[in-house]
Amino acid sequence: MSLLVWGAAASIVFPLAYLAWALSTSDRKAVAAIHANLASGIEGRNDQSAVATSGLFAVARRLTPDAYVAKIDGWLALAGRPASMPLEKLIVAKPALALIGAVLGFLLFSKNPGVGFVTLGLFITLLFYFVPDLLVYNTGIKRQETIQIELPDTLDQMLISVEAGLGFEAAMARAAANGRGPMAQELSRTLQDLQVGRPRREAYQALAQRSSVQELKSFVSAIVQADKYGIGIAKVLRAQAKQSRTKRRQRAEEKAMKLPVKVLFPLMLFIFPVMFIVILGPAVINIMDSLGGM
Repeated sequence: MSLLVWGAAASIVFPLAYLAWALSTSDRKAVAAIHANLASGIEGRNDQSAVATSGLFAVARRLTPDAYVAKIDGWLALAGRPASMPLEKLIVAKPALALIGAVLGFLLFSKNPGVGFVTLGLFITLLFYFVPDLLVYNTGIKRQETIQIELPDTLDQMLISVEAGLGFEAAMARAAANGRGPMAQELSRTLQDLQVGRPRREAYQALAQRSSVQELKSFVSAIVQADKYGIGIAKVLRAQAKQSRTKRRQRAEEKAMKLPVKVLFPLMLFIFPVMFIVILGPAVINIMDSLGGM
């Protein structure tokens, strides 16, 4: 039992000691100077709170590996970089949540010492640490699914606009103005990149990099090739719209084919037993009464 107590105490003391060391060794003057340079000329800014936030981010950034930060940044790009979940906020929130989970696990262990509660405390700590990742990843998956659904209709709108005489960028602007979903947001961001002077090819490739939808990547690749070799944009849009509609119909058919298999197990576990009880129940009761009378 003493070994379990020492192990639980070490799992709490060592992370707290490392966090305290990181706080004490962080270069707060450099962070304050950088923030002062960046925030110069901005009125109504609370410098003290901003410096504190920058210091927390610097400490949390030290505790997080670079590869892991890059992965979170990629998930945020797929999620559309929501304003409520910036990268700095996630990097600061993850160690804080893990610390809360460790404290809860220690409180549970102190009330009921045992191997099970040590495992439960570690599980709670890991769960709290990865909760922001799960939220960002889930948001990104749902957003990419929405883009995949909206892409054929957006391509049709752009095709109609181009055939009506508009240019490709004007057609993108019209589709972005008429849309309300993430596909329209991505088109608006691409147009903003073009307006600030970013090369057309880089802006289109950035649109593909911000998404995991293969149809969108194929569309961007076709547009880049058409712009490079002077191919008519209407032909490219017509072919891409047709291909996108075909793939959407195939995905719908695939889901329809999977539906009977998904329904089979609930049917066997919940519906068939009730039907057997309703149908065979009276017959079984009559048979039992007849055998009892004999």
